[in-house]
This record gives sequence, structure tokens and C-alpha cells, in this order.
Amino acid sequence: MSVDVPGEIAGSEVATTGTKRTGAHWLVFLGTAVTVFVLDQISKAWLVSNLKPGETVRVIGDFVRLTFSQNSGALFGLFRDNALVFGIVSLVVVALIVGYHARAGRSLYLSLALGLLLGGALGNLADRLRLGYVVDFVDIGLGTLRFFTFNVGDSAITLAILMLIAAAIFPTLSGVGDRSADG
Repeated sequence: MSVDVPGEIAGSEVATTGTKRTGAHWLVFLGTAVTVFVLDQISKAWLVSNLKPGETVRVIGDFVRLTFSQNSGALFGLFRDNALVFGIVSLVVVALIVGYHARAGRSLYLSLALGLLLGGALGNLADRLRLGYVVDFVDIGLGTLRFFTFNVGDSAITLAILMLIAAAIFPTLSGVGDRSADG
């Protein structure tokens, strides 16, 4: 006869809250990451095969344009020509995301947010390692007042960060911290 002690279930992954991480959580996490990665790489491959670096195509007037940009730096083009350094940092970030997901409590919301984060990080990492720069192409703004050029992976990362901030501010929204929630 064995007794299960909360937080110590033999042979399973257990978060510090004592809730068991299920296969559904891993499916959402990895499925989201793979989907974001594939969409990111397909959109970049299409852009690279149809535009030259610096070339712009208007999509919605001057408000939304596709502009082939080669970002050798970090977020918003900061710290240019450091792709290798950011590639190494990205590998560490990917490991931290996967490790955090493995230890996080039972929340499909959190699995989705971390999957978005992982997929975006992997998409940009693949560019850095393969090309030495990240392909950015979405260019939004009015006239000379433009936002930084970004890509599908960047969009997923931004959405993930917003979801994580929302989860921190409103824990019941995501089921984080609610032991009775299935996510």
C-alpha cells in the first residue's frame, strides 16, 4: 500500500503547487511553438524569395507595408551586428522557457503563452544561426512615423509577454495559482 503525498507523485512531473502537468499541456505548448515556428519561417521564406533587402511593397496604402529588413541586432534593431551573441542568448532563453514550462503549475493558458514565446524565439534563433540576421518585414505606420519592423515570431513573443503580464495581474484569468482550475 502506498500513500501519495501532495507534490510527491511518483513517476510524474509535478509543479511546486502539487498539480500534475498533463499531456494536454505539453501538446498545447509544443503544438503552439511548432505552429508559430513554421508560420514564421514560411512567411520569411516567401518574403526573401519575392523581395530584395530594403525593398518595400504596400499592403494597405502607406499604413501597412512589407519591407525586407535584415536585423543583425536584438529587439527593435538594438545592438546591431551581434547575431552570434544573441544566438547564444536565444539558446539559453529557449532552455529556460522549456524548463519553466516543465515546472509550472497546471494551466493551459500558461502553456499557450509559453508556446508562443518558444515558437517566436526559435524562429528568430533559426534566422540568426542560418543567416547571421533576423528577417523582419512587417512595417506599420503613417508617413515617416513608423513602428519598428517586425515578423511573425516577434508578434508571437509580444502576445506571449502580454499574456504573461495579464496572468501576473489577474491570476484567475489564466488559472495560475488556482489549484482547482484545469486551465
